[in-house]
Amino acid sequence: MSTFDEPGKPGRWAGKPPADRVAERRALLLDAALDLLGTEGWSGTSVRAVCQHARLNPRYFYESFPDLNALVIALYDRLIDDLHTEVRTAAEAAGNEPHERVRAVVDTTTRFVAEDRRRARVLYVEALGNEALNRRRIETGHLIARYVEADATRGAPGDPVVAITAAVLVGGFSELLMSWLDGHLPIDRDRLVDDATTLFTGLGDTAATIATRRGRG
Repeated sequence: MSTFDEPGKPGRWAGKPPADRVAERRALLLDAALDLLGTEGWSGTSVRAVCQHARLNPRYFYESFPDLNALVIALYDRLIDDLHTEVRTAAEAAGNEPHERVRAVVDTTTRFVAEDRRRARVLYVEALGNEALNRRRIETGHLIARYVEADATRGAPGDPVVAITAAVLVGGFSELLMSWLDGHLPIDRDRLVDDATTLFTGLGDTAATIATRRGRG
C-alpha cells in the first residue's frame, strides 16, 4: 500500500478545511527538511527525498514552495524565529542588568542548538553550502547585529565601535558554538555560557568606554 497521499483517495486530510490542510502539509515538509538537511546535509536533501520523508505526494510540495531553495529558506527563517522568541523571552525575564541579559541570550542560544543538533547544522553549516540560503544567513546576521548593537552594547548611538562590536559578537558566537558542538572545546555547557558571557560583557564595556571617550573629545 502506498505511503503517499494520492488524488481521488480519502486520506488524512478528509474533513479538514482547505487552509488547515495546506498549513499542515507545509509544516510536514519543513519538518522533513529539518531532519534531512540537519542530518544528511545537501547530499540527502532533494524535493523527492523531502516528499518521501514527509509521506506526501510531490504535488503537495509545489502547493507551498516553488522550489527546494524556497523550502530551506523557510526552514531557516522558522528556526531563527523560534530562536528569537526564546531569546527575547529570556532577555526580558533577566531584567535590565546588562550582564544578566547577555547571559540569558548566550544561555538560551546555546541550549537551543545543543538540544537539537539539526538546528545547529542548518543554521551554521549547511547555510554555507547553498547560495540562496547563504544570502539569507548574511541578511539575518546583519539584522541580529543591529539587535545586539541596540540592546547588548552601551556605547554612544551611531559610534562605529558599537557596530564593530556587534558584528564581532554575532560572528564570533556562531563560530564558538560550532567549535564547541564539534568537540573542539571540551568544556561543559555551563562553563561555556559563563566564560562567553564574561567575555562578551567585557567587550561591550570596552566598546562603551571607547565611544564615551570619543564623545567627550
